[in-house]
Amino acid sequence: MYSISFQVAAGPWAQICAGNPKNAIRGCDRWGCGRYNAPRPPRLHKGVDVKCTDGSEVYAPFSGVIKQATPYPRGKNTAINNGLKIEGSGYCALMFYFKPYKYNGRVTKGQRIGRMLRMQSVYPGMTSHVHVQLCNLSDPTRNL
Repeated sequence: MYSISFQVAAGPWAQICAGNPKNAIRGCDRWGCGRYNAPRPPRLHKGVDVKCTDGSEVYAPFSGVIKQATPYPRGKNTAINNGLKIEGSGYCALMFYFKPYKYNGRVTKGQRIGRMLRMQSVYPGMTSHVHVQLCNLSDPTRNL
C-alpha cells in the first residue's frame, strides 16, 4: 500500500507531539488511513491520527481538566491501551496511545502530558500516532 501524509493549516490547538510542530496527520498504511472519516470497515474513523514517534513527548492541545480514557476494553492490546479525556477551552477530546504523566487534574495548553507508547509492538508497520477524537465525533482537523 502507498503512504500519504496530510498537512493541515495551523488551528487553535497547540502542538500535540514533539517533532511534529504542524500536527501532521498520518497517511495510509496497511492498517488504514489517519484522516477523519477514513474507511475502517465496518465503520468510519471518527478521529485523526497525529504522527508521533514512539517515545516522544505528548502535549495538551488545549487547557482543561483530564481523566483517564482507553481506546480498548481493559485487557485488550494492553501495550498501547492508554490515554486521556480532556475537557476545557470549549472542547472535549479523547487522546489515545500514550502513557499520561497523570490521570486527573488540570493541564494547560502545550503542557507535557505523557509519552508516546510503542505502537509498533501492537501494530507492526503502522505509522505511530496519537489518536485525537472529539467527544461529539465531529471532525477535529480544523483545530490542528
